[in-house]
Amino acid sequence: MEYRLRPHPQMPRIYLYQDPVDFRKSFRSLAAIVEQELGHNPFEGALYAFTNRRRDKIKLLYWKDNGFVLYCKSLAEEKFHWPGGEEELVSLTGQQINWLLDGYDIGAMKGHRKLQYEATF
Repeated sequence: MEYRLRPHPQMPRIYLYQDPVDFRKSFRSLAAIVEQELGHNPFEGALYAFTNRRRDKIKLLYWKDNGFVLYCKSLAEEKFHWPGGEEELVSLTGQQINWLLDGYDIGAMKGHRKLQYEATF
């Protein structure tokens, strides 16, 4: 039987912190980054993803009811494909964070373009 501790695919607010962090940081230090560097309230239930410089570890932090939940995954041989960009914070969907945890390069995955029509004819 396989158990999975994963973010729910319908989780509404997920943010990927672009800069690597020192993984000796605890939940308190990561929450301080959320509050002081990003200007977000870490107690509002959003999920924040952090990685180390080698990109072989990931920590997910979120507030659940009465305490912080800290999820950590350390890869034995591979690296996480952290999306690049100029922004300090990247917004993700629940599906995207799970793809990232599974080793997919979410920056390279593109779906069909969205279409919007005014009339049927």
